[in-house]
Amino acid sequence: MFKQSKALKVAALALLLALNLSTAGLADEKKDKQKEKKPLPPGKAVLWEEPRDIASRDLLAGPGGARMRPDLSRLEFIKEEKGGWSKKYRVRDAAGRVWVAKLGKEAQSETAAVRLVWAVGYPSEINYLVPSVEIPGKGTFTNVRFEARPEDVKRLDEWAWMGGPFEGRRELQGLKVLMVFLNNWDTKDENNVIFHVRRRGADQLQYVISDLGATLGKTGTGSLWRLKRSRNSPKDYAEAKFIDRVENGYVRFSYAGVSTAMLDKITVADARWIGSWLARLSERQIGDAFRAANYTPEEVRIFTGAVRARIRELTTLPK
Repeated sequence: MFKQSKALKVAALALLLALNLSTAGLADEKKDKQKEKKPLPPGKAVLWEEPRDIASRDLLAGPGGARMRPDLSRLEFIKEEKGGWSKKYRVRDAAGRVWVAKLGKEAQSETAAVRLVWAVGYPSEINYLVPSVEIPGKGTFTNVRFEARPEDVKRLDEWAWMGGPFEGRRELQGLKVLMVFLNNWDTKDENNVIFHVRRRGADQLQYVISDLGATLGKTGTGSLWRLKRSRNSPKDYAEAKFIDRVENGYVRFSYAGVSTAMLDKITVADARWIGSWLARLSERQIGDAFRAANYTPEEVRIFTGAVRARIRELTTLPK
């Protein structure tokens, strides 16, 4: 019995030491990552620009428009992309443009989510959903998201939801609400990226959410919220609760995503502001965001109805 007790103590000490070393290693890795960050190049910091043409924005084509669609008459496989939940391949199309092709369940939800984010004024990735495509040497796949890698756009460091240059500003608060609106539960800072975009007159530093795949499902609630999360599920999205209540002038959301702390100070005015922009989208435009992602007519109907219901929740919040 004594030997067994002693062995257990030794094992416990070994486990504790391993955990300490692991924690120290992660801390060092985080410090190294922070040290690696380089100063940003000159440019105007942009998180949101007023979408003066919102009523005519083409959500079927999305931010790249028809002219940017990939030319799939010939594809060249470049490499497999590492990291993330979904399998991704970097490819070159017949026009010489480079794309990251994402496979799996996130392809559709990300395609639709990008269009809704872009429609109300936030810079975004350029992507398209391809219903079926053969990637040389890898196989034929259905519902593949093609995300552009333009030569004139340089991808810089990630940006943080809290403590950045837009802290407290309405456009950032509105974007946070939009993440809950889309049920994006994977709101890690590492899913955000700064684009250095060359523009005539002045370059821009665009603050973009680069991964919107974990959207349009449910974020999960209760003690098993991690197990209850989903993505790309019309039924889950339509049935998920959006706004819980208004308390002392702040909106409390029914949300169990990664970064819940960022939602602590969302005022009714902030929520109504982004709701007023979403309300300018027609039913046709909203439906086009989902048609662009190759959802069935019934799925488009469910998603469109759910989006319109959430818009009403935002715009009818008590002042």
